[in-house]
Amino acid sequence: MSERLFTPAEVNRLIPRLTELMESVQACHQQALALQERLREDRARAAASGGERIDSRDWKARAERLDGLGIDVRQLLQAIAEMGGVTKDIEMGLVDFPGRGPAETGGATVNLCWKLGEEAVEFWHGMNEGYANRKPLP
Repeated sequence: MSERLFTPAEVNRLIPRLTELMESVQACHQQALALQERLREDRARAAASGGERIDSRDWKARAERLDGLGIDVRQLLQAIAEMGGVTKDIEMGLVDFPGRGPAETGGATVNLCWKLGEEAVEFWHGMNEGYANRKPLP
């Protein structure tokens, strides 16, 4: 987690780039899940048929592509982390940024919670809470 504490306005300035990164993360993640399932099906089909031959070049190319997608996802998540964000859920597009809480928290450090598709950060939750505990910013 970043030691920096963000204001909502600072997070809002990051949203255009954050949106690009998270959309790319989600696309790579979905491609990886589909490819992983296809490889799993190939393995199961070969095992069920007593060792059916599969095109090893094709299988290896797909396995290498899966590895490449994993690398892409990690690099994209690292770019979000370098911005100061903590990715909480890839499929939902959730990213938290540490910030000062509203007056009701006594100025405690909280997570400013952004979800892909939101045009601005409008919610916060405690450091030991999650998405289900989001509260509107004042």
